[in-house]
Amino acid sequence: MIVIRNASVLRADGIDQSTVVIEGDTITSVGTEPVSNGARLIDAKGVWLGPGLVDLHVHLRDPGQTWKEDVGSGSRAAAAGGFTAIVAMPNTVPPVDGGSSAVAAIERARAVDTVDIVVAGTLTEGRAGKEMAGFDAMYEAGVRIFSDDGDAVPEAGLLRRIMAYLRDLPGAVVAEHAEDRSIAGEGHMHEGMVSARLGIAGLPGVAEDVIVARDIAIAAEMGAALHIQHVSTARSVELIRDARAAGMSVTSEVTPHHLALDDSALEGLDPNLKMYPPLRGAEDRSALRSAIRDGVIDAIATDHAPHAPSEKAVPFEEAPRGAIGLETAAAAVASHALGEDQRIFFERMSISPARIAGLERQGRELEPGSPANLVLFDPARRWVPGSFASKSQNSPFAGMELTGRVLATIYEGRVSYEGELI
Repeated sequence: MIVIRNASVLRADGIDQSTVVIEGDTITSVGTEPVSNGARLIDAKGVWLGPGLVDLHVHLRDPGQTWKEDVGSGSRAAAAGGFTAIVAMPNTVPPVDGGSSAVAAIERARAVDTVDIVVAGTLTEGRAGKEMAGFDAMYEAGVRIFSDDGDAVPEAGLLRRIMAYLRDLPGAVVAEHAEDRSIAGEGHMHEGMVSARLGIAGLPGVAEDVIVARDIAIAAEMGAALHIQHVSTARSVELIRDARAAGMSVTSEVTPHHLALDDSALEGLDPNLKMYPPLRGAEDRSALRSAIRDGVIDAIATDHAPHAPSEKAVPFEEAPRGAIGLETAAAAVASHALGEDQRIFFERMSISPARIAGLERQGRELEPGSPANLVLFDPARRWVPGSFASKSQNSPFAGMELTGRVLATIYEGRVSYEGELI
């Protein structure tokens, strides 16, 4: 038994200071403390207690690139970041594009006992953008989220056929990486004043906007559920806002680093700040912050993208795109986007992503009978990220003071991570 006292508890009818009792994998009491010998007692005064965080967008690099990350190290990094569920992207080597690869990925995920790992499948065979992937076999194996993350489906006609197929599979979601490669070209950072000053080829925001507009139009026609990954431009926010106002089934996510930083941070050409999509302008960042607060963007997702130190220890233009984010996500969001709004923090980082992924045991307010998937988060704790549980260390927040820290994570009633809890 675990008894957590004095925490600021997220409940269905509001937030109050309560005692939460966990027995086995279930919350058995909220507000009443039992008399029990042998219980672990945790005094959480001043600490938020809410549903464990859920990340819709994680790269585990397993199989094929396990020197960067693997299922074990990625799950430990997730637990350290307060996550009790993550969605693993399918752009592994080989990709998850059919029944056998989906079954193998799901078996690796089930071997982990610190976090739920949800396996996503590709939209096209081999992520080549030519033919539909093996949806029926993946769906039968349990896959519900489909994405060619790293690339948008290049042909509108193919995407239309994909949406027509997946709309008939209950719970299936088309998740798109919104970027038109013919516009983006070979750029390395956001196309704007900073890229011009530095003399580096830029990635224009319109490359994202045209894919978002295209995908929304096709989803409206086909009646498919569309999820737009790592939104980064103000125009994309407007397009999503209009689609939702029209009653469409469109959801979206934004990363902590796009909420916290803009392209001015790239003046020093730090390769750890090179990511996909790139850090945009200050106006874009402002629009993203407003959209996550008012709910136009549903979820915060890390796009955790590990790269080995040797891969990032090169000139900016030669470095691979991507940054790790699992262990700093909660702090970055609290520091730079949501501040001390506990309700919205858990809505965007747990409740909404769990709903999008269809995870019944995740993202639940704390009530008797709820699953004991929880996080303890101190919104006032200041710290400076240094080393990480991830195999890779390519964090955009390394060495930066953040406010807010995960103190402990509880997965299915067991403490999966314990930091500075006591």
